[in-house]
Amino acid sequence: MTTSPVRPSDHDVSPEDPGNRPVARRAYVSPDPFPAQARPGGLVNAVGAWLLEHQGATESKRTHDFERDPEHVGREHTHSWWRVMCLTGVDYFSTLGYQPSIAFVAAGALSPIATVILVLVTLFGAMPIYIKVANESPHGEGSILMLRGLLSRWKGKAFILALLGFAATGWIITITLSAADATAHILENPVVTEYLHGQRLPVTLILVGLLGFVFLYGFGEAINVAVLLVVVYLALNAVVVALAVTDMISRPQVLLDWQDALIIGWGNPTRVVLAAALLFPKLALGLSGFETGVAVMPQIQGAPGDTYERPLGRIRNARKLLISAAAIMSVFLIFTSVATTTLIPAEEFLTGGKANGRALAYLAYRYLGPVFGTAYDLSTIAILWFAGASAMAGLLNLIPNYLPRYGMAPQFISSVRPLVLVITTMSFGVTILFDADVDAQGAAYATGVLALMTSAAFAVALKYHSEARRAQAVYFSVITLIFTYTLGVSAIERPDGLRIAILFIIFIVATSIVSRIYRSFELRTDLSMINADQTALAIIRDSVRDGRLSVMCDRPGERSYNHYREKLTQEQEAFNTPIGDDVVFLEVDVKDSSDFQVAECTITGEFITGDETFRVLRVEGASVAPTIAAVLMWMRNQVNEDGVYRVVPHAYLTWTEGSPLWHAARFLFWGEGETATMTREILRQVEPNPLIRPHIHAG
Repeated sequence: MTTSPVRPSDHDVSPEDPGNRPVARRAYVSPDPFPAQARPGGLVNAVGAWLLEHQGATESKRTHDFERDPEHVGREHTHSWWRVMCLTGVDYFSTLGYQPSIAFVAAGALSPIATVILVLVTLFGAMPIYIKVANESPHGEGSILMLRGLLSRWKGKAFILALLGFAATGWIITITLSAADATAHILENPVVTEYLHGQRLPVTLILVGLLGFVFLYGFGEAINVAVLLVVVYLALNAVVVALAVTDMISRPQVLLDWQDALIIGWGNPTRVVLAAALLFPKLALGLSGFETGVAVMPQIQGAPGDTYERPLGRIRNARKLLISAAAIMSVFLIFTSVATTTLIPAEEFLTGGKANGRALAYLAYRYLGPVFGTAYDLSTIAILWFAGASAMAGLLNLIPNYLPRYGMAPQFISSVRPLVLVITTMSFGVTILFDADVDAQGAAYATGVLALMTSAAFAVALKYHSEARRAQAVYFSVITLIFTYTLGVSAIERPDGLRIAILFIIFIVATSIVSRIYRSFELRTDLSMINADQTALAIIRDSVRDGRLSVMCDRPGERSYNHYREKLTQEQEAFNTPIGDDVVFLEVDVKDSSDFQVAECTITGEFITGDETFRVLRVEGASVAPTIAAVLMWMRNQVNEDGVYRVVPHAYLTWTEGSPLWHAARFLFWGEGETATMTREILRQVEPNPLIRPHIHAG
């Protein structure tokens, strides 16, 4: 058994070798077929570099960065909590544009009472739920992270895919629905109707494309736009609400007439409250915004001393964001509901009425005339268009935490700009599918939002149960039942939403399987993130004999002298040759074979002594074959210097009994199977030069 030859270059590294080993020569490298001055695709390369410029931070990368410079990383590319609140608020606050109208159409005179119930659920249900979620998942993973540990391995991953399907449903349709609603407001304007009549779909596609362009330009720019839109929109609404309240105070009879309508229609207060409670699911769109508030937490500026494991400053600021957004929206919802119900004639809410879908705009025109009314309309159009920004931000933070990590999406999806292009393309498809119809998309939007909130409530209840906090567990179990009821009613009344969510789930699963197959032969571990203790380093360097480093791969088992003596004897018989006394045993302990995350890897060494001494290296990895390949590549670099490969590791593995096709399928989906073949294929793709590629022997 001889080492593979290494072709020398024209220049030796050194005429002498202080270790009395053969003179080291530079490893042969195939010449570049495209010299720099003639390399093709300059424009393509430039575009690719621009797309990948803002690489999304994977979990392990952020961990490394925090440990290196926690204060700097905790503040880099982050923003004040109130600015991030505006980013989520373009979705949450924009519902004021249509929520009062929806509430009156659904509940009539009961609208203010039903809205008060909505506010109570917001303040005592949704808000405390997501405060707990923010505390448990401060890096944007949301309630999905809390539920990830309920099921093991692929059952858990399938559960995550289902929740991601609902998240994609809610957030993609937030983008398309908001753009379609903004288009509807544009086309209702008498000035532009003449020019854009019948152009609903093209206008909506343009608005979706403009939103994507903003995020391609930069996350910071998106937040700046959001701050401007939210400040202007809330200021204009505050003016309208103040005038409406003044009007009600000057005309108390409108409130008395509303009270009489409640008594005539439902009798005593108990029946009024019960009737309003049953109508709550129809107003549930007013709960949107909380999941995105947690998903964008990585954008929130923390405090000095924050660590990746416990960024307390970021958690405190996220709590401020959630409480402030809920409080602002609650005040506006109550006042606008009372004002629109008491001050606008009921017939104006009907189809074709001036208050249909735009009750506050109706009051703006009434109190301050066409100039202010037009300004209010423009503000409403702008914030509805940009309402999809919070959904875009949520997807940009959520998807890289899951799909690329589990091999269910290409690695480039971890970069912001390629992911923006993917989300925008999907939004184009959904817009075309629904012909930019607002009503057709409403059911899917409500289903996605309510499914996420129900799962969040369930996760929080389970978390408190695991912490033995019985009162909190019971309380949030009740909240879970409320959201489950709301989701069930919405799904029964408008089943299209559930169907669309299922289609999203099927699409995600299908693309995940394709991506998983495509990425199965990745190395998975960055060689720069492999560490070894001093014993392991000594074993590796001292085991090189006659230009050879022999590695015997073994499954973790009994750590005894007899075990390794028997293993060595079996391998020598299998290969029908003496492997040598300087062989190094390598044992890989699999943690989660579905994990493609580039994570820190530590190799530990141990000497097992008896009549002779065996050298053993142990390492934890996501999957056996990729971990062996990564360790072999790392070993090669450890025993060579300056890119000079005079020693290439030789690894010995035994064949696995069974069908090769079955083992290939096991490897693709579970990371198990024929280790020897898969390890060699990974090495072949990672190291194209066979002269310096670690060798795999199977017997």
